[in-house]
Amino acid sequence: MAVISERFDDLGRDGAPARLGIMGGTFDPIHIGHLACAEQAREAFGLDGVLFVPAGNPVFKKDRAVTPAGMRLAMCRLAVASNPAFDVSAVEVERGGDTYTVDTLRQLRAHYPGNVELFFITGADAVYHILQWRESAAIADLARLIAVTRPGYALSEERRALIAERGSFSIDHLEVTALAISSSHLRERVAAGRSIRYLTMQSVFDYVREHGLYRSAGPQAAEGGA
Repeated sequence: MAVISERFDDLGRDGAPARLGIMGGTFDPIHIGHLACAEQAREAFGLDGVLFVPAGNPVFKKDRAVTPAGMRLAMCRLAVASNPAFDVSAVEVERGGDTYTVDTLRQLRAHYPGNVELFFITGADAVYHILQWRESAAIADLARLIAVTRPGYALSEERRALIAERGSFSIDHLEVTALAISSSHLRERVAAGRSIRYLTMQSVFDYVREHGLYRSAGPQAAEGGA
């Protein structure tokens, strides 16, 4: 059987009830907002662990340049290394082809016994569009959704009702400590020669700088630092 997670591969094998959080995303790069969100979800829902799953070939981002999957995977592993409640899975990267949430959840559901409950953690803005996701109805059967409220965004009661009615989704809403950080903002800062220190883990900061990621061709970026 393929290894899903080094830390949580045997979760639930003892027959005891367990809860596993799944946090998908491009993670280009992963930052402290992702980590804080995962930690607060873990605490709020009593999760035994949170598994970060970097997208291999995200279908919604084919119109833009994305850092190679292996590098994004490496940054995720560096970011979670110090937290025993977090781990990273390469299932989407190794699977190849377009990345769809439903395929990943099916793979995880097949791997873990029935006593392991899956919780898919995503932003409230992503949940807003969930009815457009591939086989969205199947997602409802595979995992509970945790819709994280981001700064400046709230899912309306009308939209919540529409999603529940059309998709039969079990959605829990979680308001996290406001961290107005995004991967795109970090990339823009690096391209402009500005620092991203303290906006991501030190290990990720060092990786970005070592590999020259996100820098523009301009002289400002060449003179500045990540």
